[in-house]
Amino acid sequence: MKRNLLTLASVMLIGGATLAQEVPYEEYDLDNGLHVILHQDNTAPVITAGVMYHVGSKDEDPGRTGFAHFFEHLLFEGTENIERGQWFDIVSSHGGSNNANTTQDRTYYYETFPSNNLELALWMESERMLHPVINQIGVDTQNEVVKEEKRQRIDNAPYGKVIYGTGINPHLFGKHPYGKSVIGSMEDLDAAQLDEFIAFNHKFYNPNNAVLVVAGDIKIDETKKMISDYFGTITNNAPKPTRTVIEETPITNTIKETEYDSNIQIPLKILAYRTPGMKSRDAYVLDYISTLLTGGKSSRMYKKMVDEQKIAMQVLAFPRTMEDYGTYILGALPLGDVSLDTLTTAMDEEITKLQTELITDREYQKLRNQFENQFVNSNSSIQGIANSLARNYMLYDDTSLINKEIEIYRSITPEDIKRVANEYLKKNQRLELDYLAEPAQ
Repeated sequence: MKRNLLTLASVMLIGGATLAQEVPYEEYDLDNGLHVILHQDNTAPVITAGVMYHVGSKDEDPGRTGFAHFFEHLLFEGTENIERGQWFDIVSSHGGSNNANTTQDRTYYYETFPSNNLELALWMESERMLHPVINQIGVDTQNEVVKEEKRQRIDNAPYGKVIYGTGINPHLFGKHPYGKSVIGSMEDLDAAQLDEFIAFNHKFYNPNNAVLVVAGDIKIDETKKMISDYFGTITNNAPKPTRTVIEETPITNTIKETEYDSNIQIPLKILAYRTPGMKSRDAYVLDYISTLLTGGKSSRMYKKMVDEQKIAMQVLAFPRTMEDYGTYILGALPLGDVSLDTLTTAMDEEITKLQTELITDREYQKLRNQFENQFVNSNSSIQGIANSLARNYMLYDDTSLINKEIEIYRSITPEDIKRVANEYLKKNQRLELDYLAEPAQ
């Protein structure tokens, strides 16, 4: 399942029924607009402190792609009180770990420490927000780091343009910036001037555009006092960003494209659809459809195309949910000399079956059991809880989803599956992509 579900404080399985204690949390706003979420769990001496900023690749200016992802790296360079190159040394020397990640919609930084280092974690994140050092040497250094990351993950990785969407999204989004690569264009980053990076930081990395989450072995009153001390006096360099969702022109005729990859020998057939954003209930239904089609060796596409017909060596189906829109990807790798058209026909037969027949009671119960099981196992760590709390607040406008998202899945019916398949998985509303080995030069 591609979507995170509920976080569990404790789980008991009694007579086949799942009883989950709700995850307690408290949330409030500081005067500068920073939203704060606290989750206390004193069962282990561990804390995670994270800051999620509402800025991703969709917020970049034309001709300056890659800025949001670049800042994921740049804001580890140092601050006025943390020397350049010392961030990771400070974290590791205090028994901690840290990381960051960027999507089309948000950027998230976090540290996990033994709980006696909570104040250190808060100080470091407040330093990152208050006065990061953004200078030419840092920009030049991280430029090379990002270039190497692009080479490793996309340019030189088998099927990299599928995994990261750079060979799919540009064909599905003609107006919306979701058509751009998150990692961006190296030419754009090379051309950017230092003052542009400083301006990007001033615009987006402010308290009014962020949520701070602290989870784990904390004392609420003491934590609030530290948060007030370290974050309460940070001022905003710009107003809270406002966004207008860019409406895409509906796809009414099949888009047929070919992409080449010099790192592969086996081609891949992709059927890709533009779908609703993550807040839509239908996005959850598409999760069910993915599991039904390729969720294990007994799934429909695997059983038919891999086991029975032996036309595919691998099949895939998954949604990529984003704030404004989503994408839904179906794909198959041919076995032997099977043609990509043969794979398309087989996948279309499974789509048609979804559109014309209700799934069986047995399949429906299996789906519910699978999602219940994933619910039990999801967000079992303090890091996962922190991430879910921040994400639910920022991208769903509903922090309480951490305790009720499973109910959305439970409410999905076989009729919903049939309806969603008919509404979004139409032949004339999709990209048909032949992903081929690049011919020898």
